[in-house]
Amino acid sequence: MALKAQPINCTLKRSSGETSSTDRMIKLITAELREKGVEIAPTIRIADHDVLPGVTSDEGEGDAWPALREQILAADILIFGTPVWMGQASSVAKRVLERMDAFISETDEAGRMPSYSKVAVAAIVGNEDGAHFISAQLFQALNDVGYTVPAVAACYWVGEAMGSVDFKDLDETPEKVAKTAKMVAGNAAHLADLLKAEPYPG
Repeated sequence: MALKAQPINCTLKRSSGETSSTDRMIKLITAELREKGVEIAPTIRIADHDVLPGVTSDEGEGDAWPALREQILAADILIFGTPVWMGQASSVAKRVLERMDAFISETDEAGRMPSYSKVAVAAIVGNEDGAHFISAQLFQALNDVGYTVPAVAACYWVGEAMGSVDFKDLDETPEKVAKTAKMVAGNAAHLADLLKAEPYPG
């Protein structure tokens, strides 16, 4: 059965035609997933959409989340991309997690959330520390709302302390980052394949 991955980019910036560092990290992972035969949906840049604050799946008129939610849940693998801001995930990433909180009350007859049997991995970049803290936050929250987190589920890069170099500006991808992206993709595809064939019973 073919697998599908949906990347989301939680950069604070709207699209401007310029690739962000988060985009570059997402592309490392998606390239490896394609090697595994996974279909990659176009990246959703959340800041391009009017995702209203709240903890339901539809906050009413003008809310872009219901359509985005449908796209995200149509995939077997979620690639959750966020930059590091002040040592934390972006406010955009936190809003996405807040909106996913609605999954907890949207269970089927077996008690399964709509994200059950779906896999989530993280793509994190910044020129300051915070990648481990962010992955801990993301994985706890995503697991709370029903996602399964595989082994080696985060690929990240952080620059020199108090530096100004961005990941997108590097001449080449560091070897360890490239190897980790390959591992993240391989583990995610393997786990998603198993769960698609045999979903959680609930």
